[in-house]
Amino acid sequence: MSFPQFAFNNVRRNARAYIAYFLSSAFMVMVFFAYSVFIYHPAVANNDMGPRSATSMQVAAYIVYVFAFFFVLYSISSFLKSRNLEFGILSILGARPGQINKLVFLENMLIGISAIVTGIAGGMLLSKLFLLLSTRTIGIEELPFYWPIKAMLVTSISFLALFLVISIFTLLFIRKNKVLELLQGNAKPKKQPRASVLLSLFGAVLLAVGYFAMRKELTSQSIIIAAVTGIAGTYFFYSQLSVLFIRLLQRNRRTTWRGTRLLWVSEMSYKMRDNSRILFMITVVTALASMGAGVVLSINQAARDIYTNNPFAITNTYYDPSSVEPDRSVIYHELDAAGVDYTETRIDTLSGSALVSGDQSNYLPLMSLQQYNQLAPLLGLPAGNTLGLNEAILILTKANKSSDYIQNHMITLKEQPAVSLAVKKNIRTDSLGFESATALLIVPEQWMETIRVAKSTQLGREIRPSIQYLYNVPAWNTGSLPRPSSPESIVGAKLSKWNDEMSDNSGDDFYLESRANNYIVLKQSTAMLSFISIFIALIFSFSSASFLYFKLNSELATDIRMYRALSKIGLSTSEMSAAATKQIAILFYIPIVVSAIQSLVVISPILTEAGISNVIEPVLITFAAYLFLQSLFFLIAKSRYIRSLKKMMV
Repeated sequence: MSFPQFAFNNVRRNARAYIAYFLSSAFMVMVFFAYSVFIYHPAVANNDMGPRSATSMQVAAYIVYVFAFFFVLYSISSFLKSRNLEFGILSILGARPGQINKLVFLENMLIGISAIVTGIAGGMLLSKLFLLLSTRTIGIEELPFYWPIKAMLVTSISFLALFLVISIFTLLFIRKNKVLELLQGNAKPKKQPRASVLLSLFGAVLLAVGYFAMRKELTSQSIIIAAVTGIAGTYFFYSQLSVLFIRLLQRNRRTTWRGTRLLWVSEMSYKMRDNSRILFMITVVTALASMGAGVVLSINQAARDIYTNNPFAITNTYYDPSSVEPDRSVIYHELDAAGVDYTETRIDTLSGSALVSGDQSNYLPLMSLQQYNQLAPLLGLPAGNTLGLNEAILILTKANKSSDYIQNHMITLKEQPAVSLAVKKNIRTDSLGFESATALLIVPEQWMETIRVAKSTQLGREIRPSIQYLYNVPAWNTGSLPRPSSPESIVGAKLSKWNDEMSDNSGDDFYLESRANNYIVLKQSTAMLSFISIFIALIFSFSSASFLYFKLNSELATDIRMYRALSKIGLSTSEMSAAATKQIAILFYIPIVVSAIQSLVVISPILTEAGISNVIEPVLITFAAYLFLQSLFFLIAKSRYIRSLKKMMV
């Protein structure tokens, strides 16, 4: 038998240990190849969004490649540590260190080349589906199938170089231990896990610092502090806090010393200590991937809410209008050409500022009660009826807090600080449509003129209220989201293009906004991120499960000896299965729980600062998907693990 045949037989006989590593590597190759198929597609360069999409795919491919490097490096190092016994036997039989290095190198390259071939083959089978999904998600024309020769070459060379470099680099992991130490393998008794109280407290303090840093005013400095302390605190949570908690739990006889509970709780202290690094890595990677996916989902949800809560298809605003009536013939022409009925509503708003404390003030536009009563039915808001001379109605959206404007049930305007307005009514609404992410103050007609005169005096020129023309098109208020080909989107795109041209060539300060065009543009800008994040999240989830499977497989021989000894003194197969299942479940699910908490703590204040209030739901949707995938991997790993243990039970 030749040396390459010996290496091949080693891989074939250890298929159970190598299968997860092989499949994960092949999956990463397949995703990288799929991105390359899109990047090098000849029709991408001829599309408007093609170059930007290709650049985004290229960034995603780099992320996959970097992650693949560290994944393969860690996986190989874990395998080598679990093969000490095998290396010891080979040394007794006369194998030299150079021959063992050659054996490891050939095995790694054999698995790597197989993963490359399998990944490219799988990518070829799914390339048409990938192109179809990517084009529909991004919103570009469908790309035809082609033979991706360049993508094959780039993928093959990239991953061949990756496996070659790592195969050479991992030879350093082979310890030059004595033969007796190698023969002992993983059979050496483990020391009882201990946790430092000081380090545990230090980890708790780091997590607390990270939490409170995100609860204060958000700055780049506070975000960096939260990231550093949160990541460091997570490591100490697994390496110190979790072990300390289990040790304290073991001392509680009433809770722990029942049935087989003491068995699996005691064993968990060893597993948490031994797997602290891998659990830490999985938690950080999962949290980062989930934060990205959660942000994208939150932005998409916010875009949907803004569209559905806005009853006006088109809003045309003149910020500094002249005495001449603005020309709106282009809007009329496009709406008439679309063959739809519409109503036009004019409102006048005056910019003001509510004093909060000292010289601090918050922007607060003003509207007269008369115009509000005309607008309220369209917005689904209650009418204002009448107001006293120094009374007002405050309308707040989800992004506002009453404390940002009201002090002691009164509002004091910076333009007229001598007299405060009593807030007669405080109205909450999802959105105002024409005023996004801001509040609105309804005042008597006399106050509009008073504030206008005060602002004109302050600025030394005549100030007029901003004019907004709101267009309600009943045929387009269907409750469903628009598509790029829908009539509302087509009209909105034409008017938005006209608005851009007029803004460049005209001296008038005006702005036209189409709710459908805004939604389509935002959706297209986040579609690529959504598409990329899904595949990256799949890789992270699949690889995380593979990491845990590696660790379980490397500890299998030790666990077999332990459960076999326990079965001789009466431990039943069902009790063994229950104890092992609980331990595996904790290892698989605790990173998901911890990363979910971290994601909520981090992205909730960031998105709230950006005016997005619906944060919890997108994060929970993201982690529900992670939980589903992790549950599938858990069931597979648990069944294979327990099946191996059952074979050795007495």
